[in-house]
Amino acid sequence: MEYLSAWVVKEINLDLEAAGEARLLQLNELDELRLEAYENNKLYKEQTKRFHNKMIVKREFNVGDKVLLYNSRLRLFPGKLKEKWSGPFVVTDMKAHGAIEVANAAGTKFKVNGQRLKLYHEGAFIGQVEVMYLDTP
Repeated sequence: MEYLSAWVVKEINLDLEAAGEARLLQLNELDELRLEAYENNKLYKEQTKRFHNKMIVKREFNVGDKVLLYNSRLRLFPGKLKEKWSGPFVVTDMKAHGAIEVANAAGTKFKVNGQRLKLYHEGAFIGQVEVMYLDTP
């Protein structure tokens, strides 16, 4: 076997030292490319995280507030006249990282993401309407 490999090297005129150095250079380049890919991936993840965090709207609720819950199933089953918000629900507890525990009218409690809630203004009167009558002479 050794004789055949030596014969092949002799026939091809292959320099084993130069081939070994070329192979080491290729391996080093491969390591550099891998490290560069890791660095690019890290930068990409940081940018997407920054963008995602920028889009999050801080919503603060107090225990006892009435809230409406966004119905995310409308995207799966679209309907023009379906209501997007359901409720009202009552906030019973605030959990860490934006999770909020709400209870419906029957008293059933469940946790939802705070991004899916908005305040419910019950019977809020915006302003006073003034009526003027014009007398014709």
